[in-house]
Parts: sequence; structure tokens; C-alpha cells
Amino acid sequence: MKPEARIGEIAKFEGKEVTLCGWVYNIRSSGKIHFLLLRDGSGVIQCVAGAKDVSPGTFEAMKSLTQESSVIVTGSVRAEKRAPHCGFELTLKDVKILQIAKDYPISPKEHGPAFLLDNRHLWLRSLRQVAIMKVRNTIIRAIRDFFDQNGFLLIDSPIFTPAACEGTSTLFETNYFETKAYLTQSGQLYNEATAMAFGKVYCFGPTFRAEKSKTRRHLTEFWMVEPEMAFYDLGDTMDVCEDFLCFVVSRVLERNRADLDVLERPAGPLENVRKPFPRITHAEAIAVLRKAGAEIADNADFGGDEETILTKQFDRPIMVHRYPAEVKAFYMKGDPADRSKALCVDVLAPEGYGEVIGGGQREDDLDTLVAAIKKHGLPEEAFTWYLDLRRYGSVPHSGFGLGVERTVAWLCGLHHVRETIPFPRMMERVTP
Repeated sequence: MKPEARIGEIAKFEGKEVTLCGWVYNIRSSGKIHFLLLRDGSGVIQCVAGAKDVSPGTFEAMKSLTQESSVIVTGSVRAEKRAPHCGFELTLKDVKILQIAKDYPISPKEHGPAFLLDNRHLWLRSLRQVAIMKVRNTIIRAIRDFFDQNGFLLIDSPIFTPAACEGTSTLFETNYFETKAYLTQSGQLYNEATAMAFGKVYCFGPTFRAEKSKTRRHLTEFWMVEPEMAFYDLGDTMDVCEDFLCFVVSRVLERNRADLDVLERPAGPLENVRKPFPRITHAEAIAVLRKAGAEIADNADFGGDEETILTKQFDRPIMVHRYPAEVKAFYMKGDPADRSKALCVDVLAPEGYGEVIGGGQREDDLDTLVAAIKKHGLPEEAFTWYLDLRRYGSVPHSGFGLGVERTVAWLCGLHHVRETIPFPRMMERVTP
């Protein structure tokens, strides 16, 4: 059953006979010739079967093939520039039918998003969704390569946590034997502990936010990479963010041009993602917003509308730093030059895609951190171990988090993050 070749590598088999395993993407006939589009997950190839190329029984049986029927085909590979999808064609000599798919629900006609999400397990087979998942795969590999090549150690952080990291209102609570636990909002606090052991670390895994939001930018379960670096300040971290994003975007441009074409995603805006990124303070961003006609308070945090206005002023990601401390998490270090500001940064993607990175310098003073925990109404006993990091060898340290799904949406040019993960979890959806 193992295929001899994959369609994505078919060029290596030009002039040779191969066996491919896959599914019928489309089939049409013109009298004495069947034209079968075969997909195998790595690509799509046109297979041509003439009445004299295959046995009479096989030629007749091919008339029963339907979209998503599973087959094993054998034939000769030849280059054909006019052939759709891959520039090669397979002249068939044999077709084995494994199963005839009846009444496949997703036809070439238009379907609404609710219907497609109800059938997500099948929708994933479409060329568009395959292209998105290939870009996602490249992004994930690039993320790991960047940190692995720059001296970071991968440390897995726990999914069950005893307390909040970002805010108690967005926690998913669960029973944990005789007590309560929560699904992680972030691995950051644990990363701070491992950074004190290993210097430079990152964690990469699923995170959860019980945020009652139905915007196109939010999921309740998403993947996040979070590096943490001992002896790094905010400026150092902004430099890493810049290098990191440029690395990831260049990798996608290098390896996924064909997938971007499938998605009709122009490459030009991505080619603009080069250093240096504009760096503006929160106060400067407020001025830009007001000049653009937005009504916003001096100490306001930014939502999607404000981020869209800001990013449309530039042709590449921008870094907005030093937000008001009151709108940031308890662990953010205050700016020594102005304690009302936090040493933090958000990296906003261009074209209205908004925040893809959030991070900053962590508070390293024990007494200041204890006071911040109390001010935010958090249980100090749950953070005893976290406070130990300030008791034993505290140093300046900093880090950030990048959300994979928002990054996929940006690089693929997607309107909604629901297409960026195989099985999206949203406020109103937990199936299939």
C-alpha cells in the first residue's frame, strides 16, 4: 500500500513509471479519455487514462469515481506545462479503486462558514486549507529553528496551573482531584524559572483564554511560543523580536510561494518585512491615532480598531512600547524614567492584522512584585515559588510571546483566525 512517490516530489520521477495513492479531487471525461485530478496531501496532479491505456474493465470502473473516492494509480510521469497545479501529468496504465465516496457534502459551490466549520474534518482537504496548513507548518519549523540556532533551550511548561498569569477573568477552571486548577494562559511564569536555570529558554504549546470574544482575531485555544532571557532588558528583547519575525517571514517566502499563490496572497507586503521596524511609544501612538480621527484617552489600551489604524500608517510591523502600567499584567516592570509606564512592547503586524507579539521586561524586585500581586487581587500563596525567583539570584530578565494563529492569518492574508488551526475552538464552537 505504501506509495512509491508523492505528488509534491513528482518532478524527480519524470520519465519513470510510479504508483501514487490518493483521493479524487475531480474527474471529467471526453468520450474515450478520463481526466482525473488526484490529490495526496502533498499536491495535485492530472492523471490521463485513454481507453487504450488501461483495461476495458478499469476504464469502465473509472466512470463510477466521485469526488474524494480513494484510489491507487500507476502510470508514467511526463512534464506538461499546460497541466494544472504541478506542471506534470500522469499517463495511467492501471487504477485500483479502494472506496467510492458517495454524496460528499463539500462541493465546488459556495458554502457558508458555519457549514464549513461543521464539516471541518472534511474541509481540511480543500486546496486552500492545505495551503494554509503548509504555511503553518513552515512557520512552526521556522520558530523552532530560530530559537534552536540562537542558543535557546526548549523547556515544556505545564498546561495545568494553580493560578492566573494574565487575568482571572479569562481562566478555564477544571477539577483537579480534590482541588481546583486552571488551563494555562501562558507558560511565561514557568519560563522565568527556567531562564534562571538555563539563561535563554523557550516554550511552545497550546494556551487557553476563556475570553468571551467573537472577533476575527480570537480563539479560546491557540498555540504560542514564548522565549525568556536572563540579563535581557526591553531594548534587547525588541531586537530579538525584530530578528525573529524577519526570519519567520523570509522562511515562508522562501518555501511557500506556491501556497501563497493558491491563497491569492500578494508577496509584496511580506517582502517589506525588513529591519528596522518603526518603534514608537504608546504616547506617540495615541498622537497618531488622534491625528487619524480616533477618539481615545491618554491611558487607553488598544483594540483591533486602533491597531488597524496604526498599522496602516506603515508598510512593515511596528513596535509600540511603554504602555500605561495600569493596562498591563502585574509582572511588568515599571519604567524607571516614568513609573506610570511599563517596560513592555507589542509588535503590530501591517495591513490591519494587529498584535502578533506581546512582551517586555519582568519586575525583578521582590517587594515591588509582592505589592503588584496584592494590587491585582491575586492570591500571594499561589505565587510563593514565583517570588522565590526574586529571593535567590534575581536579575533583569525579559521575554515575549507570539501567537501562531494570528501570525498564520497575517502571512496567509486571511480574514479570520478560524482557518489557521486544524480544529478551531471558539466561544461558540467546540466541535468537531
